[in-house]
Amino acid sequence: MPKTIYSFLILLFCFGCNSETAEPAPTPTETIYFPPITGTIWETKSIASLGWKQAAVQPLLDYLELKHTKGFIILVNGRIVMENYFNGHSASTNWYWASSGKTLTSTLTGIAQQEGILNINNKVSQYIGTGWTSETLAQENLITCKNLLTMTSGIDDIANGDDVSPASLQYKAAAGTRWAYHNVYVKLQDVIAQASGQTWNTYFNAKLKDKIGMDGAWFQSGNNSVYGSTTRSMARFGLLMYNKGKWDNNIILDETYFNEATTTSQTINLGYGHLWWLNGKTSYHLPQSQLTIPGSIIPTSPNDMFMALGKNDQKIYVVPSKKMVVIRMGDAADNVNMALSDFDKTLWGKINALYQ
Repeated sequence: MPKTIYSFLILLFCFGCNSETAEPAPTPTETIYFPPITGTIWETKSIASLGWKQAAVQPLLDYLELKHTKGFIILVNGRIVMENYFNGHSASTNWYWASSGKTLTSTLTGIAQQEGILNINNKVSQYIGTGWTSETLAQENLITCKNLLTMTSGIDDIANGDDVSPASLQYKAAAGTRWAYHNVYVKLQDVIAQASGQTWNTYFNAKLKDKIGMDGAWFQSGNNSVYGSTTRSMARFGLLMYNKGKWDNNIILDETYFNEATTTSQTINLGYGHLWWLNGKTSYHLPQSQLTIPGSIIPTSPNDMFMALGKNDQKIYVVPSKKMVVIRMGDAADNVNMALSDFDKTLWGKINALYQ
């Protein structure tokens, strides 16, 4: 056999051996999708392409409609998998976020801190002056911005409802020693306005809303400052938080603060971060309760989920392990005004049925 042919056969044999034992090429990881800042374009992903169960879709939609839902969106890696509207609602209709919007205030507080204009460990009175409560000066000076973020101000949560005038903000316990859900967190908006030298609305629009393409606006509802927007704008914010504060390659909120905000913030209510609810902890407290409840907040949902929960079942669920953001807007599912109800457990049972 000629030498050249023999050499060729040896090379061919070796190549064949290598090709049989070579590792298969890795499947490319799908990148997170971010919709354009303006316009209505938003990439979608089908139920079939995810390998989810089409038969589970209609039972979920029927339940949502039955429970007075108006807008519902599921994102997977930023792409819309489900987007449905009910009961006269549409993609262009604004709806209120209720206490889900507390997470917007948390996010702006983090942005202000990363810009160096405030520190959450500083006392609130450093920014808005003394006398913002009816406590003694010594008691008031113990309350930090972080206490407002974590619902540990020690201010009485029962005496005067949602009123945040000084006369209504009364001492109940020393700051940091008691967890109680209270509207006093809204004072952070005054802190940010003073620290930035801008109005709350101006700072919010420039630092968050305009950067991720949200629509909507803040409005007053009684003593509450409430945000209203389309369901897609709520989904945009959820997507930002799913990506740990980055919108595409732009850092809106630094990851250090994001991690603090979505991690247990104190030892009293393990299910609470910086105005975010946290699933999968060993215990939690409900609003207007001092009772420690054992177990996860929503046991039917993933343990790594963190949530924005608002009155009448306004919901932002962020689930890193499933690459999911789930949005629900509407009226109270069961005529219950609390931020959390059995609706969450049943809803997640039906969402689970899509992919389990």
